[in-house]
Amino acid sequence: MKEFEKKSSPSREGFSKFLPASMSDAGTRRRLTEYEIQVQDLQAYVRSLEAETAHLRKKLEDMPKEFMVLENKLREANRQLVQAFNQNEKLVNALYEAREQITALKEEVDKLCAPPSTYGVYLSPNEDGTVNILSQGRKVKVNLHPAIKAEMLKPGQELVLNEGLNVVDAAGYEIQGDVVILKER
Repeated sequence: MKEFEKKSSPSREGFSKFLPASMSDAGTRRRLTEYEIQVQDLQAYVRSLEAETAHLRKKLEDMPKEFMVLENKLREANRQLVQAFNQNEKLVNALYEAREQITALKEEVDKLCAPPSTYGVYLSPNEDGTVNILSQGRKVKVNLHPAIKAEMLKPGQELVLNEGLNVVDAAGYEIQGDVVILKER
């Protein structure tokens, strides 16, 4: 404000010089001083607006450059996103293939680790739902799997047994065996 006062002092005196003698009373001078202060304030406001306008013009000139930089960053981010998506898709496919291979290998290992199945020969049914079989040279009473019906079995038919000597499957007939000679009397 002191700058404005220094600059305004000569102009105040200058305006006072131009006043006619009839307007040189104190009230008129006071109003003239108020108007001069308002003019100075408005001039300062105009200068600040001009400075702000210059600043905004400079910013406006820089905007296209910043916009292009941001646009390039966006393009690069989109490209990286597409690459990451493609890589993710490849990894998902690889994981599915690996899972399938692991499942197949597990099944093979389970088969190889399973105990051997014992075979027996069907002899006869029992009233309690069990059957009599011949296994490893001895007669054994065993349970049937629910899917196997005793009525469907025939004497001499081979049966597959599990570890607990329960019938789990019905097989065919053994095609080899002892040869015997019968004599008629």
